[in-house]
Amino acid sequence: MPKAYSASEIIAAFATRFAATTLTDLQRHPAYRALLDTVAVAIAGRNEPAVHLAQDYACTLGHGNAMVWGTGGSLHPEAAAWVNGVAAHVLDYDDVMTMMRGHISVAMVPALVALAQAHGSSGERFSTAYLAGFELMAKFSRVMALPHYSKGWHSTSAMGVLGAALACSVLLGLSATQTAHALGLAVAQAAGTRGNFGTMAKSFQAGQCNAAAVRAALLAQAGFTAGDSALDGKFGYLALYAAKENLMPALATLGMAPLEIEATGIDIKKYPCCYAIHRALDALFALRKQHALTVAAIERVEVTNSAGGLDALHSRLPVNGLEAKFSMEYNMAAALVDGEIRLSSFDDAQITRAQITALMPRVSVNEAAGEILPRWSHVKLILCDGSLLERRVTVAHGDAGDSLGDAELIDKVADCFAFGQFDGNARSFGERVLTCTTARMGDVMRSLHEKPTII
Repeated sequence: MPKAYSASEIIAAFATRFAATTLTDLQRHPAYRALLDTVAVAIAGRNEPAVHLAQDYACTLGHGNAMVWGTGGSLHPEAAAWVNGVAAHVLDYDDVMTMMRGHISVAMVPALVALAQAHGSSGERFSTAYLAGFELMAKFSRVMALPHYSKGWHSTSAMGVLGAALACSVLLGLSATQTAHALGLAVAQAAGTRGNFGTMAKSFQAGQCNAAAVRAALLAQAGFTAGDSALDGKFGYLALYAAKENLMPALATLGMAPLEIEATGIDIKKYPCCYAIHRALDALFALRKQHALTVAAIERVEVTNSAGGLDALHSRLPVNGLEAKFSMEYNMAAALVDGEIRLSSFDDAQITRAQITALMPRVSVNEAAGEILPRWSHVKLILCDGSLLERRVTVAHGDAGDSLGDAELIDKVADCFAFGQFDGNARSFGERVLTCTTARMGDVMRSLHEKPTII
């Protein structure tokens, strides 16, 4: 009778094959965009209190050869991956995989960049590793993301650590046996709760995901072992973190065309708030522009999200910027008053403005019954004259189905650098990252600190 392979063994075999395959420039390009977006939002968040606290703590652990983005300082790869993960998630402006119900790149990029710098890896090796981790996370998401998230897990960290550990294993060139052990060690560290949303701990969880992945891969490389049944055994990950789903049919398609990076894609955020708000914002801005609306003309706002679309929106009437990122009421009010949602929209002082606090109670938010996917938001504006304006959005600008162009992404990078008061050359860095296949990751990251040319 042929041997029945465990999920860990099947995934590990895929990883060693995938590392040797030829990926096209078109397939690699989203990985470089993910790198650029993740670094940019970390730079934007570099002055946040949570980031300063993380850096202060990490510095007590000693120095190393992996850069802390935006400071020029260096730490051990595990510590750098953690700090950069905190910074990249603290503003909730990092990219999303909707099917995962989480943030895909912040779970992997800080870990991969830290290891790539430490080991002299190229952009090509980075992108191969990123795409392998993305492939695995998409398969897991198809099988278990919804019940996993519904149980209260923070998918970005509690599920993302599996993809991150696999990606780190590919980057390091681990054997199939070592990769399987890295996955088991990732399961040993899988954690993160939605109960921490709206606090510093949410970004801590994203950072911890990266640190755990680095730790798992390096320990596995050194010979540290884990159980073969850690993923799909009786007491494995699927039993504990989801609902004992059968992962095998999804794993059978690992690496098959089209790759998940093409079939699923990445949603890059246009607005620095929870992604559950983006479709409603697109609808509101379209109505506001089409009808030249003023706040004075609006009696109330009604927002309906598709099923499950309010799960992450725990703050109704926020009192600070962190809470406001998870408030539909605040974002609708600020969009109407200011005509934009930017990084500065979430300064604490902006939340308590009299015009905003008066408008938020006039925003009602509801969730429809039915299927969770596809996502949609429906916005109704009831005007003071009794008339009704409404618009439904199913694909937000920035979704994989309506991506930000490279020029728009570089504009976002420039805005992030300005918000973070960072004087690096955003456009030069952006162009360097998007064409970094043959460059060493250490050289690419050092270019982050090149000063703009003054003519």
